[in-house]
Amino acid sequence: MKRMGMIFRAKANKALDRAEDPRETLDYSYQKQLELLQKVRRGVADVATSRKRLELQLNQLQGQSAKLEDQGRKALALGREDLAREALSRRAALQQQVTDLETQHQTLQGEEEKLTLAAQRLQAKVDAFRTRKETIKATYTAAQAQTRIAESFSGISEEMSDVGVAIQRAEDKTAQLQARAGAIDELLASGALDDQSGLAKDDIQAELDRLSGGTDVELELQRMKAELAGGTSAQQQAIEGGDGAQQQGQAQGEGRQAPRFDKS
Repeated sequence: MKRMGMIFRAKANKALDRAEDPRETLDYSYQKQLELLQKVRRGVADVATSRKRLELQLNQLQGQSAKLEDQGRKALALGREDLAREALSRRAALQQQVTDLETQHQTLQGEEEKLTLAAQRLQAKVDAFRTRKETIKATYTAAQAQTRIAESFSGISEEMSDVGVAIQRAEDKTAQLQARAGAIDELLASGALDDQSGLAKDDIQAELDRLSGGTDVELELQRMKAELAGGTSAQQQAIEGGDGAQQQGQAQGEGRQAPRFDKS
């Protein structure tokens, strides 16, 4: 049972660790500190209210004590010593109450000062924690973004892993189809497979077509050479005939020209 309990706690701790977000935890802690600070401030306000009530009671009792003292003086002046004694007796009882209230007032004032100082210190800690919290949250968010970018670049993230697997499958299928197409072409060329479309030729016919095509090319080349050779001879003869006629015409023209006489 102890071992099962330890395993269960370990599993639960791991699950909670995966589900925990430090930013949410920090916000929750800050909220709790604000609630505690609010309680301390309410305590300071309650103590201050009690102190104020004691001060009002003290003022009232001190007023009654002064009144009784004045009454005793007046009674003693009028010769009523008994009334003066009664007034002084009542004043003594009130004075005891005043003393007790002053003691309580001092105690409450000391508690109020302690609570006020504690509230100020707690306020400073809460402010420092808030600044630290925001810094940690910003750092955590930046680190999380950097981690995701690095995982995406390296291909170890879940999304990029799925994309990488899909690309690998596509490449494998493409390579398989290319290999299959190449194998079929080789089999068709070797004659191991028949082309059911009827457009393919056997290897003998293909060789004959190649040889006949080469013969036609050679014949066409010889014909073009002959045409070029014949055309060149005719042009040469025409050019030679034209030159002789031109020379003969020039000679006849020179014979017809009038003789030139020198002035001297």
